[in-house]
Amino acid sequence: MAEDTTDTTTLTSQPPPPVRDWPPRELHATDFDPVLAELMREGPLTRIRLPHGEGWAWLATRHEDVKAITNDPRFSRAEVVDRQVTRIAPHFKPKPGSLAFADQPDHNRLRKAVAAAYTVGAVKRLRPRAQETLDALVEAVLHDGPPADLIERVLEPFPIAVVCEVMGVPEADREQIHAWTRQIISTAGGAEAAERAKDGMYGYIAEAIRERSRSEGEDVLSLLGAAVGRGEISEAEAIGIAGPLQIGGEAVTHNVGQMLYLILTDPELLERLRCRPESRPAAIDELVRFIPHRTSVGLARIALEDIEIQGVRITAGDPVYVSYLAANRDPDVFPDPDRIDIDRDTSAHLAYGNGPHYCTGAVLARMQTDLLINTLLDRLPGLRLAVPADEVPWRQRTMIRGPVALPVSW
Repeated sequence: MAEDTTDTTTLTSQPPPPVRDWPPRELHATDFDPVLAELMREGPLTRIRLPHGEGWAWLATRHEDVKAITNDPRFSRAEVVDRQVTRIAPHFKPKPGSLAFADQPDHNRLRKAVAAAYTVGAVKRLRPRAQETLDALVEAVLHDGPPADLIERVLEPFPIAVVCEVMGVPEADREQIHAWTRQIISTAGGAEAAERAKDGMYGYIAEAIRERSRSEGEDVLSLLGAAVGRGEISEAEAIGIAGPLQIGGEAVTHNVGQMLYLILTDPELLERLRCRPESRPAAIDELVRFIPHRTSVGLARIALEDIEIQGVRITAGDPVYVSYLAANRDPDVFPDPDRIDIDRDTSAHLAYGNGPHYCTGAVLARMQTDLLINTLLDRLPGLRLAVPADEVPWRQRTMIRGPVALPVSW
């Protein structure tokens, strides 16, 4: 990694760490990014330069520091909107109303508009319908017989169907939503095709929100339409909230793809989960901690004032990233963190984020993950990869990691 020793304001006792270039890499399967591993060894605070944007940013990798920063209102997401902070994504065009770039009190105001759709109770009520949807997909797989690509047949269509249910997308429109979502999350077709799909989806969302301005429904589009109708949020804000929630099913697709790959390439783990279903919840928690969900880092924050962390002074205006992946491999919290141990205590993992920006759909994502792992292990006896493990294709040069296809037999 290249070095840049440009000075910055720090405590006199500690010189600034060098700036490390963090280029995109071809990462194999679920391998942990070696650059991030190196940054963790150099930490606890390092400085990074990513492929796009401008300048450099701080990176926090220790569990304790990640939790502190993500709970500290002196680090702002809203301030990022007008900056070209160094980043992994080639384009940066946040929409008004996006929860991801809202600070308090706006964040609570926006999140409140959809909170009712993501409560434990709401997700529990949805579970039987989600199971029916999943059963129908698995029945079709069983009917056609092995081999099958679980990504294409189950792991992609199931989360999209569930999200459509939560959002309130009618059955007649789901095929179009599915097509837009596939294009948006696909690495094929290029930026222009993805942008056209986004325009189509956001246009659809805008129309649905306008139509539901007096709705008393409990789905997300109805909740947002009613909130706009009451003047609690603007239409632009409602659209900015709804878009990422509609597209959000991709996380479940890729996360569960990684989990199943790990289960199917670990005979001891597979046998335990088959023979002892009661061990599956703990195994899922450990796999959620372990999988490298994303490439590099997510969204930055901006320091609103000078702040000292681990003996280093972060200057007002400095961009700061946290790595949840690194925090989930902190050996002070998770001993021997690079090993899958389903008997460990995983309650401190940060896979769904932390603080005010904790994932809105975390309860929904966990429900879907539970259904997928349990149903596939129970309904497909003798489930195994249909190709050698090193022939499973993986997404490359993408922000969200996971298998492109997961060919299995049973």
